[in-house]
Amino acid sequence: MSLWSQFIEHDGRGVQKWSQYFAAYENHLARFEGRPVRLLEIGVNRGGSLQLWKKYLGPRAIIVGLDIDPACKQVEEPQIHVRIGSQTDTALLQSIDDEFGPFDVVLDDGSHQNAHQIATMEFLYPRMSPTGVYLVEDVHTSYMERYAGGLHREGTFIERAKHLIDELHADYAGEALAPSAFTRSTTSLHFYDSVVAFERAPHPQAVSVDRGHPPLNRK
Repeated sequence: MSLWSQFIEHDGRGVQKWSQYFAAYENHLARFEGRPVRLLEIGVNRGGSLQLWKKYLGPRAIIVGLDIDPACKQVEEPQIHVRIGSQTDTALLQSIDDEFGPFDVVLDDGSHQNAHQIATMEFLYPRMSPTGVYLVEDVHTSYMERYAGGLHREGTFIERAKHLIDELHADYAGEALAPSAFTRSTTSLHFYDSVVAFERAPHPQAVSVDRGHPPLNRK
């Protein structure tokens, strides 16, 4: 059953998402169905999305939620664990990673503050499974003044993600940009309406390959 169908049939705790997100989620999470996957969602709210991930991913999944609201501990149930604190508290993030990680999936639906999105990814991304996926949702806040955003404004998550496109291609930039740990651990970035996904996998320097008959005779 598709993730969207499971959402439509969901009658548990409350969950609210923009409708266009579900296709994006399924593009990146389908490969984890039925596997012993470890998922961290930043931002618990009413707890329904944690239940949705649990149902979609299956009984072998470990689902962890992080929220600043102590009331969110109430949504714990088998397979679902909740920890309380800020997404920018690196000591807390490290303790969660020590307890449950390395995570195969991280989904940031937390404060939506650009500085928080950037800081959280910078800490968690290198600590993930080498074949995991990191998703940040509601990135339209990069364009909103109340989140310190704005079109082409430096310091927003979208502008940071644009720079990471350059880092992905650093092997071709010569002395202008050296390959980074991100370059070597990331194979693709995917931009959707208000969601950005980063697919992790070992990424050695590309090698051009050639097969087949000799070139055409162009005298």
